[in-house]
Amino acid sequence: MQRWFILSAIGKDRPGLVAELARLVFEADANLEDSRMTILGTDFAVILLCSSSADDAGDRLAVGVKRLERDHGLTILLRHLEDGPRPAVPAPGTRLYRVEAFGEDRAGIVAAICGVLAERSVNILELSTRSRPGPGGSPHYEMVISTEVPDDVESADLRQALEVEADRLVIDVSLTAM
Repeated sequence: MQRWFILSAIGKDRPGLVAELARLVFEADANLEDSRMTILGTDFAVILLCSSSADDAGDRLAVGVKRLERDHGLTILLRHLEDGPRPAVPAPGTRLYRVEAFGEDRAGIVAAICGVLAERSVNILELSTRSRPGPGGSPHYEMVISTEVPDDVESADLRQALEVEADRLVIDVSLTAM
């Protein structure tokens, strides 16, 4: 029987962390199915989706997690997915769209734009943000969101709602089919 696990880890960035995590998955007789990794501030953050048909894979992962936490100062969460991974992207009854927002950095951009999406039952698949120096040195904010929009949500209505929120925040926003 195939078992599925999510492993997330955060720790001070340094060379070799990806190798250590990949080795842990391999030594637990599991397969690395999907991953997201990045550096945020001074820390490395990773989310791994693993699978295994070995009965003891969960226990072996748990032992390895404790070792990595102790030896490398990582904070790791290991979770068993009872129902396995979700359906393929896009989920049935949805269409893929990309939302991009950019402008002068200010508090509340993510909350506001994601609120518009949540009100319409739009599922966020991936979200990334970045603040960089803009013209004149003021912070320039960029956000990119990959979404699943339900078939019963009109793209023109969603676009209009996002533009209303963008006007309130004095930022630019776009909605593009993927």
